[in-house]
Amino acid sequence: MSYTLGTAAKAVGKSKATISKAIKNGKISATKHDNGSYTIEPSELHRVYPPKPNETVSSEQIETPKVTGVNDSELKVLQAKLEAAQQRIEDLIEDRDQWRQQANRLLTHNGPTKGFWTRLFRG
Repeated sequence: MSYTLGTAAKAVGKSKATISKAIKNGKISATKHDNGSYTIEPSELHRVYPPKPNETVSSEQIETPKVTGVNDSELKVLQAKLEAAQQRIEDLIEDRDQWRQQANRLLTHNGPTKGFWTRLFRG
């Protein structure tokens, strides 16, 4: 069973351009067909490039536990920091609202102020 340029590239984990360049440079011998495609013998390909190892990947994904003995203490510390930060934000919002109310009361309570010259001559 001989390789095409694409199957040869997959078999050794290289690009088609790399295999094509090796053929043109004479590193690998191949048969060129009338339509421009190549036929490469496996022994010739693997003489230059070792075969790519078969990858066995398990399709079963194991769920990461939410709490483990390794990260349990770190998780508790981070949760405490988060709660403290949320409380601080609530306190700041409350302070801001109180300052805003005080500013509005002062603006509406005092009314417009008279200018210096008006107070001096008519005051």
